[in-house]
Amino acid sequence: MRLITIALAVLLVLIQYPLWLGKGGWLSVADMQNQVETTRIKTEQLTARNSKLDSEVDDLTEGTGAVEERARYDLGMIKQNEIFVQVLRKNEMPVESMTVPPPPPPPKPGAKAAAMPPAAMH
Repeated sequence: MRLITIALAVLLVLIQYPLWLGKGGWLSVADMQNQVETTRIKTEQLTARNSKLDSEVDDLTEGTGAVEERARYDLGMIKQNEIFVQVLRKNEMPVESMTVPPPPPPPKPGAKAAAMPPAAMH
């Protein structure tokens, strides 16, 4: 009787081994479920990034708003007759504008040339 009990216990352990530790066992399935969840989260993040890039491409091809925004922020450009005000933090260097300043307006006909003050003549 003792021998049959030991044999059945050994058979039970042998049958349980693939269920817990074998290929397709519970531990393997739990690990794969974690991998699937990680991949799903990464896929959602990449899908959101792709839709953002897609909308940016559409805006760049169809509208001028994104082109203007990129010119302003990335290249430091401003529109004609627009005043550029730059607020700097302490120890911050000013950004160099890529926009060529407009030429001074031509003098109005009939207007006298303004005399330069004596201090500016030096």
